[in-house]
Amino acid sequence: MDNVIVNIDGTSLSIESLIAIRDNIAEVRLTKEATISMSNSRKAVESIIESGKVVYGINTGFGALSNVTIDRENLAQLQLNLIRSHACGVGEIMKPEHVLMMMTIRANSLAVGNSGIRPEVVETILALINARCAPIVPRIGSLGASGDLAPLSHLALGLIGENEFLKQDDGGWTTISSTEAFQYAQSKPISLEAKEGLSLINGTSQMCTFLSVAIHELELLTFTADCAVACSVEAIKGSHKPFDKRIHNSRPHRGQMISAARIYSLLADSAINKSHENCDRVQDAYSLRCAPQVHGPIIDILLNARTMLSIELNSATDNPLIFVDEEGGFEVISGGNFHGENLAITADNLAVCAHELASISERRTNLIMSPKWSGQKAFLSNTEGLDSGMMIIQYVSAACVAELHLLANPSSTSNIAVSMGKEDHVSMGSTATHRLLSSSELLSKVLANELICSCEAINRTELKPGVGVSRIFGLITQIVPPLIEDRSLSQSTELVSKTILSGGLLFS
Repeated sequence: MDNVIVNIDGTSLSIESLIAIRDNIAEVRLTKEATISMSNSRKAVESIIESGKVVYGINTGFGALSNVTIDRENLAQLQLNLIRSHACGVGEIMKPEHVLMMMTIRANSLAVGNSGIRPEVVETILALINARCAPIVPRIGSLGASGDLAPLSHLALGLIGENEFLKQDDGGWTTISSTEAFQYAQSKPISLEAKEGLSLINGTSQMCTFLSVAIHELELLTFTADCAVACSVEAIKGSHKPFDKRIHNSRPHRGQMISAARIYSLLADSAINKSHENCDRVQDAYSLRCAPQVHGPIIDILLNARTMLSIELNSATDNPLIFVDEEGGFEVISGGNFHGENLAITADNLAVCAHELASISERRTNLIMSPKWSGQKAFLSNTEGLDSGMMIIQYVSAACVAELHLLANPSSTSNIAVSMGKEDHVSMGSTATHRLLSSSELLSKVLANELICSCEAINRTELKPGVGVSRIFGLITQIVPPLIEDRSLSQSTELVSKTILSGGLLFS
């Protein structure tokens, strides 16, 4: 199948496009309209240089040194010094797939046409993306304000030929020189001109990368959580009535209604439900009965997060910005679009959401372990006492919830002033968004455990579950064989987690 083409136009970049680039099923292409827009703003920069007028970011120092004027003959060296000095990140290396996403986001932001950068600089970035060549970027260094300066500087080092790259081929990722990378890209290193170094590193691209992946995963995980509820209802022969649409229409929050409708549809035509229509259990535990009321707000928050991020992906986030009017006049305005508070607060909120989804899932797993609720042997063991069954799966889920509790602490409240106090409030958005990736990974393990336990319990009844649950049951039992004797389940959790995050439940 031919790769999808993602147009880099400053207006239409989406989370789905970025995931396609990550997964190597898309190529990027700069549009003619974006080229014209960038060329117009570049002419404004060149006009300023010709006039000798002093303008921040074009012929001045940066940050606390913005009052220092730089001579015209030193402007190229100014940009080179900026990149070299700011490329001081530390910590583990960013995943190369994430670097390619970050490059795409940076290119699209520049394509908005307010940054004063030459189109050929963006064309070089896109050529490297299409060649699957990602500069090596240490993850830690951004404060989430003034842009993701350190990581983007390492990216820019690659563009000027002063960094090693990771190249993807059939065998995975291998380290190559910048010379080799530009050969693969059929391009050459950039010689930076006035303002271009600043435009490359002054933006929210790393934060947007991490948040794009996290939102994509959390949307899969909220769907998985509803699937897990339906399986757990069947596992303990729970009531379907809490998911009746009349309940949720009487409190018509959008997410709550979506969650309830999903669960109810998965339970349709259940022989298990028919078998206990006249049982004496009046109400199920909150972790089942109130699942739409817990999952629903998270669906709502994710919808809002997606809207915010879609705007951010198609915004000019560097400083200063150049605005060209229809007559060719222009104005250069300094502001703060590089500040990632929107991304940081959203990520902090979603980290709490990940904890809540895991917390209520672990409680449902606990119900399945109890004969009082499931009607099964304790811990789904085969011989009580001799076997432990799935006892420790719940422990592992509880341990994941404990880690998620720590990760739910906000990053955006950790302000540290820098640049001699001129940059006196930062978002810590990079910290917040990367933390969220860890949260979604842990959540996937907890939901995997619930699915493993609920499907094992369903397997021990001779009755057929609802149509949707039956499909999920078929998928999970292909991955995890029935528990006929005690065995290690670590690999089972990992495999189900991987299936969830790859979207496997959507197609079951």
